[in-house]
Amino acid sequence: MSKTAAEKIFSEKSGTDSKSGDYVVANVDYAMANDITAPIAIDAFNELGMKAKSDKIIIIPDHFIPPKDINSAIQYKKSKDFALENGTWFYDIGSGGVCHQVMMEKGFAAPGRLIAGADSHTNTYGALSAISTGIGSTEAGVIFATGKMWFKIPETIKINLRGKPKKGVEGKDIILNILSTIKNGGAAYKCMEFSGNINYIDINERMTMANMTTEAGAKCSFFDTDDKTIEYLNQRNTGDYKIVKSDENADFSRIIEVDMDDIEPSIAIPNSPDNVRIATAVHEKIDQAYIGSCTNGRIEDIRKAAAILKNKKVNKNVRLMVVPASQDVYNQALKEGLINTIVESGGYFSGTTCGACLGGYMGVLGPDEVCISSTNRNFIGRMGDKSSKVYLANPSIVAASAVLGRIGIPEEL
Repeated sequence: MSKTAAEKIFSEKSGTDSKSGDYVVANVDYAMANDITAPIAIDAFNELGMKAKSDKIIIIPDHFIPPKDINSAIQYKKSKDFALENGTWFYDIGSGGVCHQVMMEKGFAAPGRLIAGADSHTNTYGALSAISTGIGSTEAGVIFATGKMWFKIPETIKINLRGKPKKGVEGKDIILNILSTIKNGGAAYKCMEFSGNINYIDINERMTMANMTTEAGAKCSFFDTDDKTIEYLNQRNTGDYKIVKSDENADFSRIIEVDMDDIEPSIAIPNSPDNVRIATAVHEKIDQAYIGSCTNGRIEDIRKAAAILKNKKVNKNVRLMVVPASQDVYNQALKEGLINTIVESGGYFSGTTCGACLGGYMGVLGPDEVCISSTNRNFIGRMGDKSSKVYLANPSIVAASAVLGRIGIPEEL
């Protein structure tokens, strides 16, 4: 029986011969939670009175790190105490970062694995051919105790990438254009599988694309394994993994053909990631430019920003914030002199945190302020006051806009 990659992985993890639409109880390779979701998961776990499956549990504080107030300090301590008491994986300040970046860097994500994370952007690990999905905190607590969870196997939308991206077109532009086609909720409870000319897309860009499948409502994402996948994995201690691919004649719920040749650098304008325009058509003045998050806070993104900012100055009306997605990214940026370049331009470079992405702290927008951001969501009030506006773009456009004082592209500098 022909199957999609998602069907194969769920079948193997559940010990069944299942297809999309079937309900299964599957063994989860890893369960991840952060400083917001872990405390609730811990409460659910404690109610079960069972021993923790410590080798499967990963706790990564990131949303309000360092703690911004008493409540966040309490959440952080509860998460850390649980991890230390039960011997689970725990990535503290100075060694961790934004949860999804850490999961990729530290080798937890790998082909054929099934990973559940108590955060909606857990879809990111599909960039490395894993099936990973966001779950509720209570569900995470059950996995902490049992190592298992029930799933409805999703149907798969196949996205066939044709052609080659133009100069200046990044993974962010590709996924924004796909979102403009699928629309918010257009992939609800589906797996978005990317195939075709993925060899033109680096792992960093695949992570961005996989991350933002969440904005289409997707249950998970999946990129075929290729040489770039293996090269990335070989640089990390991933352990054993199994390469899984969809059968050519698998039953896809939909096949979308995407011509990357036709994609231009793009902007998602308020108030939805699927509300996409060509970047050259948007000229809004900005108050803040933000580069970071699980979507675009990797070293490749910071290199692009620094290259644009070198020997230039951030516009006096703009505050530029650059936030690395992990401590490893921070360390590499420091080593390469990128932090110095950004700071000399007038930008602010911080330690790793989710921070402003969710309107949490450190970069929250005030009334009527406008931000161009490399993050994944621009809903009303996402980064602060309900009257503020958020535009989404790739890091190169964000850096150029910080210099211009308005939304613009690097070629204008």
